Amino acid sequence: MKATFAITLFYLLLQFFVASPTLAQSEEEVIDFAQTAIESGSAKELIKYVHSQVELGFGENRGSYGKSQAEFVLRDFFTKNPPRAFEYVHKGASKEGLRYVIGKYTAQDGTTYRSYMLIKTYEGNHVIETLDFAKE
Repeated sequence: MKATFAITLFYLLLQFFVASPTLAQSEEEVIDFAQTAIESGSAKELIKYVHSQVELGFGENRGSYGKSQAEFVLRDFFTKNPPRAFEYVHKGASKEGLRYVIGKYTAQDGTTYRSYMLIKTYEGNHVIETLDFAKE
């Protein structure tokens, strides 16, 4: 009985650490994983790397969203603007040490968006706090 409990506990802990991609991820890993998620138009994967409250912007429309609502908003954007290409054009850090990335998102219809992503550290985890897509 104790062995079964220990094995179950072990697997639960293992799933927690494997299923929590932001845990102990470096800023660069978050940036790389986010790029892959955006390139594939996967809101489900991208949402794994955002803070519990994330600022999303799409042109004039901006808002602060919880993770589940943010996933819905991102899925809607990717559905209406499926990706053709996405690349980073600039990576940097503010004077305060906050990492940011500027990218170019091209939708399948040829529309291009300038993207801006701000990475912050919360309780030792690097997460996306702001993500913005502005039509060029």
